[in-house]
Amino acid sequence: MTTDKTLADWQAAATKEVKGKDLTWATPEGIAVKPLYTAEDVAGWDAGLPGFAPFTRGVRASMYAGRPWTIRQYAGFSTAEASNAFYHRNLKAGQKGLSVAFDLATHRGYDSDHPRVTGDVGKAGVAIDTIDDMKILFDGIPLDQMSVSMTMNGAVIPVLAFFIVAGEEQGVPMAQLDGTIQNDILKEFMVRNTYIYPPEPSMRIISDIFAFTSQNMPKFNSISISGYHMQEAGATQVQELAFTIADGMEYVKYGVASGLDIDKFAGRLSFFFAIGMNFFMEIAKLRAARVLWHRVMTKLGAQDERSKMLRTHCQTSGVSLTEQDPYNNVMRTTIEAMAAMLGGTQSLHTNALDEAIALPTDFSARIARNTQIVIQEETGMCNVVDPLGGSYYVESLTKELVDRAWDIIERVEAEGGMAKAVAAGWPKAMIEEAAAAKAARIDRKEEIIVGVNKYRLADEEPIDILEVDNHAVREAQIARIKKVKAGRDEAACQAALDALRKGAAGSENLLGLAVEAARKRATLGEISAAMEDVFGRYGTSPTPVKGVYGGAYGDDARWTQLVDGTAAIGRRKGRKPRMLVAKMGQDGHDRGANLVSSAFGDLGFEVVAGPLFQTPKEAADLAIKSDVDIVGASSLAAGHKTLIPELIGLLKDAGRSDIKVVAGGVIPAQDYQYLRDAGVQGIFGPGTNLVEAAGEVLRLLGHNVPPEGVEDAA
Repeated sequence: MTTDKTLADWQAAATKEVKGKDLTWATPEGIAVKPLYTAEDVAGWDAGLPGFAPFTRGVRASMYAGRPWTIRQYAGFSTAEASNAFYHRNLKAGQKGLSVAFDLATHRGYDSDHPRVTGDVGKAGVAIDTIDDMKILFDGIPLDQMSVSMTMNGAVIPVLAFFIVAGEEQGVPMAQLDGTIQNDILKEFMVRNTYIYPPEPSMRIISDIFAFTSQNMPKFNSISISGYHMQEAGATQVQELAFTIADGMEYVKYGVASGLDIDKFAGRLSFFFAIGMNFFMEIAKLRAARVLWHRVMTKLGAQDERSKMLRTHCQTSGVSLTEQDPYNNVMRTTIEAMAAMLGGTQSLHTNALDEAIALPTDFSARIARNTQIVIQEETGMCNVVDPLGGSYYVESLTKELVDRAWDIIERVEAEGGMAKAVAAGWPKAMIEEAAAAKAARIDRKEEIIVGVNKYRLADEEPIDILEVDNHAVREAQIARIKKVKAGRDEAACQAALDALRKGAAGSENLLGLAVEAARKRATLGEISAAMEDVFGRYGTSPTPVKGVYGGAYGDDARWTQLVDGTAAIGRRKGRKPRMLVAKMGQDGHDRGANLVSSAFGDLGFEVVAGPLFQTPKEAADLAIKSDVDIVGASSLAAGHKTLIPELIGLLKDAGRSDIKVVAGGVIPAQDYQYLRDAGVQGIFGPGTNLVEAAGEVLRLLGHNVPPEGVEDAA
């Protein structure tokens, strides 16, 4: 059947149906998405065939029709024993690969007995201090048969050394170890902040790992270049795509500069992307990533097609999960999992419904895992290779993302590469501006989050969450550290650590030296400290963006009321009201803290943006020195019950109980009363509207602003 109707006829009919409404949608990336796509939109674009360059439609000819993606659930909590038991249950239930989450003390290169990590041990992942911990973690899991992914960047040398030695002592030579180490430090300097050493020695560490694994571990992926944390920090999909590919370029250039043959190591590089709720954008992003990587690697001189093939792991978004009405998160994760599958991922982690507020329980983890199993087993989605290939919209969107990301990549290269761009700070600033703009859109209800800013429940029942006893875990870890140290050959251990120091000052391969130190039972903290003695420890202070959040409000009456209230407090005090935004503990995720700093700065507060990784004592000292009126303590890694009460006690002991303390971030409702009893005067959980939070803060400072009512209650 044919028709003589034209596109103009359709446009006229559609416009009439919606009474003149503009149907074009402007995405956060600045892409104008039309309501209808035709062959004209993809003229000149050839997506090719799956398994063939530039791999737009997938890296294998058969894709999931031959073998589905690997179900690889990211997990780790408290002790190695507890995590090992969790892994065994998951593997029995259908999981195909392991993905290890380490606690923040481990990420930052500290043993559990270090005074800076009292609130972090075992809270956001598994604590690994010694080779004994690593052996227990994989007890009963044959490392010659299991692919293991490890999300580690800062303490990548000791963690990978422990993994290698754990394999040896299980009877598995390193040549048989299969898996991936993230090893992506540029992303840490940009958004996640779990770095240890300055950029230059950090890049050397990556090159040393490339060299060691290419020579000794042919089945092991030496890096997973991550865009995931960029999107979680607020990056648009174009920014995530561009900066991730640019990071990959930089790593390859460093590897080549260190003397490696590009085709000897590039085939073992892999990628890691976030999958959010913009369904078709995420599908197109993965397709565009493969096109861009093929282009980049061709430009860098790779000859082997395997070197030009982008293989990726994906994880559904954590930021899209909501504390409010959390069972909606099951649908969100399902939609995101489908997008990853339709985009052609090689492995996938699906987040659990409760991860907006805590580590997953067995109950929620099973739902998350079964989401993937149901897609693979029940839907028929795996029977067709790239089922959206040829879609006018998807192909047009893929081309648009390739072009826009390439523009950013060319800017990066023109300015000397990604390491220099990160040092200059403009990628981080770009991401933070996007995050502030998104927060403003959500708070203004221009972007709807079901159950948060629309269709909000009047009353919500609390859900069961997993809580880790931080004190018990830390005591157990300290006991094991003491046992390992008591049983080792101390002279041999110290000799191995001295060799590592000399190697850091020289040019020997650091991973090889660390493997020897691990064999001699050196702890993670000792191996990290040996390199820190030479390289130093890196630190930065946040610089919040200005004018983005407040600029979205213009002449909004509510915003104007808050600005006037801030000014009134300033007149009463004879200076602007002053807030310290404090990040205590080893959690480097600073999106929430930066948003608070930006919003309150735009309101007229004088904001003291505290440095990352403070102890409660350091935060209290800074609050007193800066003579702040209020401290906003940001917590995303479950250390709030330890760190925030300690801060309040220190302020009280110093005679400054007049300084008010509020808390924000990932704080379960079950913990609110505990914090109130400790003296916290305001608690702002995930999804809090910053305008409403500002009104509450002004009331705490003595200026009464009428509360805004909750709309759309269901």
